[in-house]
Amino acid sequence: MSIFDFQGKQVYYRTVGEGHPLLLLNGIMMSTKSWLPFLDAFQQGGNRLILVDLLDQGESQAMGEDFPLALQAEMLEQLLQHLGIASTAIFGTSYGGEVALNLAVRSPHLVEKMVLANTVARTNAWLREIGQAWNLAAGNPEAYYDTTIPVIYSPDFYDRRAEWMARRKELLTTTAFANPDFMARMRRLTTSAESHDVRGGLARIDCPVLLISSEQDHITPPEEQAYLRDHIPGAELVMLPRTGHASFYERPDLFVSIMMGFINHHDPIKLPG
Repeated sequence: MSIFDFQGKQVYYRTVGEGHPLLLLNGIMMSTKSWLPFLDAFQQGGNRLILVDLLDQGESQAMGEDFPLALQAEMLEQLLQHLGIASTAIFGTSYGGEVALNLAVRSPHLVEKMVLANTVARTNAWLREIGQAWNLAAGNPEAYYDTTIPVIYSPDFYDRRAEWMARRKELLTTTAFANPDFMARMRRLTTSAESHDVRGGLARIDCPVLLISSEQDHITPPEEQAYLRDHIPGAELVMLPRTGHASFYERPDLFVSIMMGFINHHDPIKLPG
């Protein structure tokens, strides 16, 4: 178990494998454990994975008070320094993508390339209302589940994995969503996202960027990734059909193929002519 001290708070992280660093940034309800099924695939091509429970996530110490999302990026700057990593590739999904954007805007020299899945340049009024609805439902496990989880997945996924979703509801409503400490963390994490707005700094991002979007993303709709494509110099955008917000979980093999092809491709192809 590796612990890093940031402003008096203990942050949990671990590294897996050898080679080129690849920093994995969790979605809001995730932790380092969420990546366990993907670790072998992410290491292919010679990658050293850096997994971290962001502030108020997983095994990292509880914050105890509200904080801005940009503080997550400041923590990552110091973590990379602590690990002796001068620059890294990054994969961030949803909230983790927002953190990655903040890091890339604050410290472009630390980011070699990025894959950002289902994320946004800012928390607009609509997304803020969604987060506030989540927080209002906190304290009632079933209401919190019904407010947060169904919209994360596509109708197609629900049809394909109906039994799994039923088991998932039973598990979450009797464990995490019934845990006062977890829910207090979720309230603070959700509130932290309200401060997210990097629109003014997107032009400073100078590394290769791949944006992954989903046709049926009802949390961060495709037009939000289109905005990022249009305002990050040279960014590319891929759209996944019949897929919801949790794109890497709904279509893991397709997602990993796209993501790791981008991460591990280093030498540009030179066409004749």
